[in-house]
Amino acid sequence: MAITRRDLLLAGAATAALPVLGSAAGVPIVRAAEAQSASELPWRHGLSLFGDIKYPADFKRFDYVNPDAPKGGVARMISIGTFDNFNIAVAGIKGVIAPAAGLIHETLMTRAQDEVATQYGELAETAQHPGDFSWVIYRLRMEARWHDGKPVTPEDVIFSLETLKKQSPMYGSYYRHVVKAEKVGERDVKFTFDGPGNRELPTIVGELTVLPKHWWEGTDAQGRKRDVGATTLEIPLGSGPYRIKEFVAGRSIKLERVKDHWGANLPSQIGQNNFDELRFEFFRDNIVALEAFKADQADWIAENSAKQWATAYDFPAVTEKRVVKEEFPINDSGRMQAFVVNSRRDQFKDARVRRAFNYAFDFEEMNKQLFFGQYKRINSYFEGTELAATGLPQGEELQILETVKDKVPPEVFTTPYQNPVGGNPEAVRANLREAAKLLKEAGFEVRDHKLVDASGKVLTVEILVQDPSSERIALFYKPSLERIGVNTSVRTVDDAQYQNRLRSFDFDMIIDQWGESLSPGNEQREFWGSQTADVPGARNTIGIKNPAVDALIEKVIFAKDRAGLVAATRALDRVLLWNFYVVPQFTYPFSRYARWDRFSHAEPLPKYGRSGLPTLWWYDAEKAARIGKRS
Repeated sequence: MAITRRDLLLAGAATAALPVLGSAAGVPIVRAAEAQSASELPWRHGLSLFGDIKYPADFKRFDYVNPDAPKGGVARMISIGTFDNFNIAVAGIKGVIAPAAGLIHETLMTRAQDEVATQYGELAETAQHPGDFSWVIYRLRMEARWHDGKPVTPEDVIFSLETLKKQSPMYGSYYRHVVKAEKVGERDVKFTFDGPGNRELPTIVGELTVLPKHWWEGTDAQGRKRDVGATTLEIPLGSGPYRIKEFVAGRSIKLERVKDHWGANLPSQIGQNNFDELRFEFFRDNIVALEAFKADQADWIAENSAKQWATAYDFPAVTEKRVVKEEFPINDSGRMQAFVVNSRRDQFKDARVRRAFNYAFDFEEMNKQLFFGQYKRINSYFEGTELAATGLPQGEELQILETVKDKVPPEVFTTPYQNPVGGNPEAVRANLREAAKLLKEAGFEVRDHKLVDASGKVLTVEILVQDPSSERIALFYKPSLERIGVNTSVRTVDDAQYQNRLRSFDFDMIIDQWGESLSPGNEQREFWGSQTADVPGARNTIGIKNPAVDALIEKVIFAKDRAGLVAATRALDRVLLWNFYVVPQFTYPFSRYARWDRFSHAEPLPKYGRSGLPTLWWYDAEKAARIGKRS
């Protein structure tokens, strides 16, 4: 999974601002005399968005691993849903991708989990780029190999970029400014960008998942030519520390550790990938999955339900401390989770209608009844980070907002954003009155207890969900919408139908979420940009087409330093909030896991690694003997 980054700075490189003569589409223009050729530039073993790199070129391992971790054992994990595809090139577009598919592939660079945004060489050993960020060259490791023994080549890298951009709207948007990839040496690939100044591009190219060109252009066991634009359950060729051993379509997958993996002794892999086998068992919902976990049919379970976490883990193995409950802090990202209305539909084009839906949501009562008071309301698209807008805009953020003043709601400058607060009858009644007022201003009125527009058409909303936990949330919200006259239904469908409807934007309202890195950049176009609003399968599920949002996204991408990035992101956050594109839900600052106590990890876990499961853990035979054999 790609982790987005900003403010790219090479280790040891000068960070003085480049002279700017003018700009086009927000891109700084650098004097030609300052352009650097590849021969003048040093090769770097790591790239950082924030300047300093923790680990030197000769580092032996990451500090947070145990270099002597034993290899062996089996880790049995739970996945919710199903799968019918191993081809990551069409993930999110066709079929339902198996989560294990990503574990067999590798990227040019890999992220250090104890640094905010630093990457070190994986398939590539080094990289170089000029001070204007107009291109980057990656040099592949001579020893990098596919599982069939063939070397990883520049042709593979070029094929991967072109394929992912062509097949996936997400990658097409993410790598939109990478206009050319070419082989410039025996092991060197040069990526040229469409202009200077985009600091993130050299680094996000390092996140590129590399696919084997020779395999995808070959034929399968039946002699049929493979199609990288189609779903497949043929086990794909990879280069990573694991490969798919066997599977039962839609039900289970087994991965085996590649004992002679080419990269096992890389500093970025020492002490990791310790299990001989990883097993993924698929369940329809968390309730069934928990019962399987209790029966010792799985080793770990991630718990997303506050109610389940508070009430369902009282079985004997927990009391006997054979099962451990643990919460791991989330320090590596923020997020927005929300009810999302489809703004492509006429009934949701008016911001007053969307705002009324927020007034109808009683988060405080939901938190009390469903979540044991464990959650907090989300008030930002970048919740949990310094990037979240607070108070009134000041300083550089205010200056940025002034550039789009005629395109944004006036409240952006005059009123700090705050969600309505419920939780008691008086507050709820006041919120519903405000919702009714907004709907009336938008041209709706109540007739026979139904909300209708000027033509008499009833305002109808179907909340589309795909699992019981989401259904429970939607059903709680439904009566509140009905109280303001909205004809509301909740429909639960299976994974395949849900994904198909999502890709074609065939919904009124869904529950969606967007993870945000500590350094947002090019992915913001995919989330909120006008160019992705009508692209099937794009992450702009809201359907935002807003010139002010587009302009602010460019400010984020082309920020010259960390302070500018924070200011631009806060400005973007504020404008998104005041357009009421979503009804924000709730968040929790920890990942909840229960596990059978057969495993260990080095102490402490890295700050930005969350649980570290399963990569940083190993099978602990002594603990396993103490709690007994698996069922």
